[in-house]
Amino acid sequence: MLISLFVVLVLGTGLALFSAWKSREIEATYPNLGKRYDIGGIQMNALHLPAGPQADLPPVVFIHGASGNLRDQVFAFRQALEGRGELLFVDRPGHGYSDRGGPENDRPDGQAHAIARLMDKLGIKSAIIVGHSFGGAIASSFAVLHPEKTAGLVLLAAATHPWPGGVDWYYHVAKLPVVGPLFCRIVVMPVGLGAIPVATKKVFSPNSPPLTYVRDTGPELVLRPAAFRANATDVAGLNDYVATMSARYREITTPTVIVSGDTDAIVAEEIHSKGLARDIPGSELLWVHGLGHKPDYIANDLVVAALEKISGQPRDLQAMARDLERQLEPFRAK
Repeated sequence: MLISLFVVLVLGTGLALFSAWKSREIEATYPNLGKRYDIGGIQMNALHLPAGPQADLPPVVFIHGASGNLRDQVFAFRQALEGRGELLFVDRPGHGYSDRGGPENDRPDGQAHAIARLMDKLGIKSAIIVGHSFGGAIASSFAVLHPEKTAGLVLLAAATHPWPGGVDWYYHVAKLPVVGPLFCRIVVMPVGLGAIPVATKKVFSPNSPPLTYVRDTGPELVLRPAAFRANATDVAGLNDYVATMSARYREITTPTVIVSGDTDAIVAEEIHSKGLARDIPGSELLWVHGLGHKPDYIANDLVVAALEKISGQPRDLQAMARDLERQLEPFRAK
């Protein structure tokens, strides 16, 4: 019995040390692209890019999804948009290089308030808010809670409505007291490193990720113990949160574009994207056959055009969606 206990302790200690070492290595591989700002109580990390002299867009704020960090949206949109408007790419509380803060940031509304305070800190009075996946729940909440700061809303494969079933078991384990921190320090890193390629393929399915996607965006950052626990808390609590908040989407009056595919392997697009189109008055749904969970990458031109339309430029988004469908024909759901 004592020998078995000793073996478990040695193994657990070894894995915890490995996780700590690997976390430092991951941070060295994916250094902070942004800057940390004191927004009152926490340091919020963001990449803030100024508008150029020929800017034709209002400020745009990008909110990444679960298991992500600001790099995900930076590498999707920086090249296409830099200089065209003031751009703010945020690490959500507890993700990337942002502090988690208090328990209010365990919920999308708390994270929406944190982003609003960051905008105040940077002098951004209002912006088009772009939210991908889990970030869509935060963006939608932001539009409800801070309408004066919301110049428009672009929701990409958003997770915004209650769905049947739940989430994977390890999210619930990771958020538990006592057991959760041990799980995150001992189990997550060695298992997660091997799962990154499979998870990336699933997130993009049925489309193909860019060849440099993992190298550019640093998904391994979420495997650090504190980041994984924050992510697990986010995901485990989302269904209960949207069950209440989704009733308030009818309050949103800002111009809204929803971009969704019909082959999303991560969120149920029939529930979330069509629910948004139903609940947000005057919103425009771009329903793209053959598109998966990553319109930020696979439908990048369409998303940029949505920003342009919200800013007042004439764009036929439905025609562009049909053009994209022809390119994605091999991936269309049967």
